[in-house]
Amino acid sequence: MSESFDTELKKTQDEVSRLVRNRAAFYEIMSDMIFLIRNDYQIEDMNQSAISTFGDLRGKFCHKALHGLSQPCANVTCPVNLTARDQRFNELIERQIDDITVEYSYVPFQGYQGDKLVMIVMRDVSKRKKHELEIAEFNNNIEHVLRVKIEDLNESEKMRTQLTQEINILQKELDRLNKSDEMIGESKRIREIREMIYQVADTTATILITGESGTGKELIADLVHKHSSRRKKPYLKFNCAAVSESLLESDLFGYEKGSFTGATSNRKGKFEIANEGTMFLDEIGDISPKMQASLLRVLQNGEIIRVGGTSPIKVDVRIIAATNAELASSVENGSFRKDLYYRLNVINLHQPPLRERKEDIVLLTSHFIKKYRAAFKKDIDFLPSRIINYLLLHDWPGNIRELENVIQRAVLLTKNNTISEKELDIIANPTNSPNSGGAMISSKMYEQPIKDSLADVEEKIISGTMMKCGGKALDVAEVLKIGKTALYSKMKRYGISAKETKR
Repeated sequence: MSESFDTELKKTQDEVSRLVRNRAAFYEIMSDMIFLIRNDYQIEDMNQSAISTFGDLRGKFCHKALHGLSQPCANVTCPVNLTARDQRFNELIERQIDDITVEYSYVPFQGYQGDKLVMIVMRDVSKRKKHELEIAEFNNNIEHVLRVKIEDLNESEKMRTQLTQEINILQKELDRLNKSDEMIGESKRIREIREMIYQVADTTATILITGESGTGKELIADLVHKHSSRRKKPYLKFNCAAVSESLLESDLFGYEKGSFTGATSNRKGKFEIANEGTMFLDEIGDISPKMQASLLRVLQNGEIIRVGGTSPIKVDVRIIAATNAELASSVENGSFRKDLYYRLNVINLHQPPLRERKEDIVLLTSHFIKKYRAAFKKDIDFLPSRIINYLLLHDWPGNIRELENVIQRAVLLTKNNTISEKELDIIANPTNSPNSGGAMISSKMYEQPIKDSLADVEEKIISGTMMKCGGKALDVAEVLKIGKTALYSKMKRYGISAKETKR
């Protein structure tokens, strides 16, 4: 029996030795670092990988040997503390030991004598962390570079937008300079109108252009559209006085099939065709009350109703209207709707008659001579001062249209390079009639500055009117539509006395 016991003991010892050798071999072959730590924080054992990394720390306390602490770690993830409380931390734990970054897991371990140990399996992840930090830094750098590039692009876009705006402004100014011949004149009134056109053109405001026939109201409408944001959209012109009342509504608003005899299909009107563009309505003062109501609907609601239709149609049309009538007087006598007048008269551009801007006659004459000299292939390069004086003395009841016709005729009829009086057909030949324009023109006026000639004419007008009024200054001021103070000043300048006027 003793022999049998010895044999079993020998087998057990051999098995234990085998297990010890296998464990040792297992420890040594593992690349991970393995620590066996007792519950009193003393390092019981280490594998070769752990010794190679941290040195032989067996028999030392882990908190002092690994972390340089005099007391055990207070960290909530300390494996020894967790094992003592029978707690598990199921995730990998990451710590910094000196300059090495490690991550580890742990399991409870029982020693040969039944003592409680903790086995910690630790891995050096310094290279991986370094790589991760490099990637993070690279990503941060990329983000920084991208952010800088985006900021640069935004700044460039902002600069590009500013430059575009400046270019647009400069382009508009160039357009104004290059197209200055479209509105000829440098008088104060014309400069004011020109500036107002450029100021209101790029808005959506409705514009009413007033002035006598032939003053160039259509030209103003053209310039407003040309300098507006709708310049690339449709621009239609419509003369309200040139179409009969029966056709006016269908022409402007269109009609539905079967709405009247001959309406074989639906047809769009001018407003639908001009949608998103501009409509110029000339002679607006001549439309009927019915058309006034229809036009008011367009201005108020932005919609029309076709003739024979019942459904409103939305339109976006900027309206520029023109008239040579006194709409304010028409409103007072009830022939023109007050609400429509106020809707039309948001911006009023009044084109003065040519007689009130005679300082522009020379520029206009020069422009028309160039125009028709090229059209008729005439070699005209000289306009005598007496002809200019002749033009300046005329009142031009037909305004610019009359002046253009006169110059056109003169250029066409002249037989040499100089326009003479016989080619001009505006004023009757001088006579002795006190009412004729020629009676005021003396031969000396053709040989003196126009300022002196105009002064001579003014003196004759005041003297003649004083005679007709029996020397009554108040009556003269009323007839000539000038103030009494201004009249007395002119009488003093020309040496006209009350005694002289009574003769």
